[in-house]
Amino acid sequence: MKDVLLIADLHGQFGKIDSFLELNPEAVFIAGDITNMGPVDAVDDVLARIDVPCFAVPGNCDPREILETLEHSDAVSMHGSQMNLGKLTIAGVGGSNPTPFNTPFELTDKQIDDVLHSAMNKMEKAVHNVLLCHAPPFETLDTINGEHVGSHSIRKHMKSFDLVCCAHVHEARGIMDVDGVKIVNPGPAMDGHCAMIHFGTDARDIKIELLTV
Repeated sequence: MKDVLLIADLHGQFGKIDSFLELNPEAVFIAGDITNMGPVDAVDDVLARIDVPCFAVPGNCDPREILETLEHSDAVSMHGSQMNLGKLTIAGVGGSNPTPFNTPFELTDKQIDDVLHSAMNKMEKAVHNVLLCHAPPFETLDTINGEHVGSHSIRKHMKSFDLVCCAHVHEARGIMDVDGVKIVNPGPAMDGHCAMIHFGTDARDIKIELLTV
């Protein structure tokens, strides 16, 4: 698996799914906010349109019942889970740390820490180690009106990974490198934004393109 499409923040607007898939990814990562406070009814049909392996976590705007929907869908739910795919290992945590808006899938940083521990305790290190999350790490692609709103727990654990795929802050689309760890926010997919991630043969050989369809 070398070329992976990263999308997030669909917020129930699925009209560009086919355009994203025309980028010919070998797999798809979805970093949360698939719906906009629900409903989850359409999610299964949308995920069935993705004809390559798909790995997803929920976002803070997804109702809690989306976990069951993901479990029974064609996608792999990565919330609190990990998976080894040869040269690639993925661990995931969905939802976000608390927001002022009382959205459906918010967790305390302690809860995020517990979910991450659960996944990382079983994680087998590979050439490329990826964290798929909705909330960004604290002080990393997480600024809203000059304030940092990211997760302290994700920031604490991100050094265990080579790549952090996050979302949540629509205005913080971009790529960062912090102490050798790449962090990417693809921007809201409801506006056609995405990222293509290219995994090379060697460790840390990860190239990222921000695209709009």
